[in-house]
Amino acid sequence: MSLDNPAAKPLDRLAHALGGDMERVAALIRERMQSDAAPRIPAVTAHLIEAGGKRLRPMLVLAAARLLGAEGAALQKAVQLGAVVEFIHTATLLHDDVVDESRQRRGRPTANLLWDNQSSVLVGDYLFARSFQIMVEVGSLRVLDLLSAASATIAEGEVLQLAAARDLGTTEATYLRIARGKTAALFAAATQAGAVVAGADAAREEALRRYGDALGIAFQIADDLLDIEGDAGIGKNRGDDLREGKMTLPVIRALAAADEEERLFWRRVLGRGELADGDVAQARALMERHGALASTRAEALAWAGRAKAALAALPDHPLRRILTDLADFVVTRTA
Repeated sequence: MSLDNPAAKPLDRLAHALGGDMERVAALIRERMQSDAAPRIPAVTAHLIEAGGKRLRPMLVLAAARLLGAEGAALQKAVQLGAVVEFIHTATLLHDDVVDESRQRRGRPTANLLWDNQSSVLVGDYLFARSFQIMVEVGSLRVLDLLSAASATIAEGEVLQLAAARDLGTTEATYLRIARGKTAALFAAATQAGAVVAGADAAREEALRRYGDALGIAFQIADDLLDIEGDAGIGKNRGDDLREGKMTLPVIRALAAADEEERLFWRRVLGRGELADGDVAQARALMERHGALASTRAEALAWAGRAKAALAALPDHPLRRILTDLADFVVTRTA
């Protein structure tokens, strides 16, 4: 596969470019998710990690490092950090499915459904602990600071989302803090950590941090659209965010333009959580009536544009071109 093949999806091109590195990440993940004392840990972990996820976050670490010329010991550190960010991500998914009472993830039953909530929470805790063990082995206090701060920010974003649920007064500023916390923080830490282990100067490190941050926000906004416009192939039911009372960007924008009758609908569906047959379709119709879906898509594209602009400070490289295309892809995957 040509790395510059415009017909191939950027994720596939990125996976091809990083194939050998990602095999090393996968091997490290399999090794470090084991537990002789508690066999349920690798069973629960494998159920989610091997469910077909793209492993985008480890690829972002490796792409950043490779783009800036990492080799040898520096590249090995990037491989280790690839496993770290995948463990952190998996831990948050295990915890999220308990909080959201989810029954499906990536098209499969969730771990909390197959086992129980206690197992999901405790295995998530185990993966967080494993991730910090590997971070210490990398031997960089700078990286440890970045990823520990990201882990705290992710938790803050999740708690903020929980507090904002069913709150029809939620603002776009609060939504952005949630998106930056629960999604963009780990994207930004992944790309910045890759730059750190590659020995980047401050300007390039900051460029990659800004790329990851903007990419993560675009990714989260696109997920909001997928909840309304997606199909069964996305691995969850359409309207799950509505059922859970999440104040997503298209909801916030539809509410801002709603008349009193429409606000009564939103109070029932979101404020009180009383969804009837046809309410998801009605919610989508209201979003379309007020241009909330179109403006949300434009917002996602604007964040993708910020991500691409951040890459201008980096060397011309096939990986930079893939990362540029990736920024557009995370938005257009809603189509």
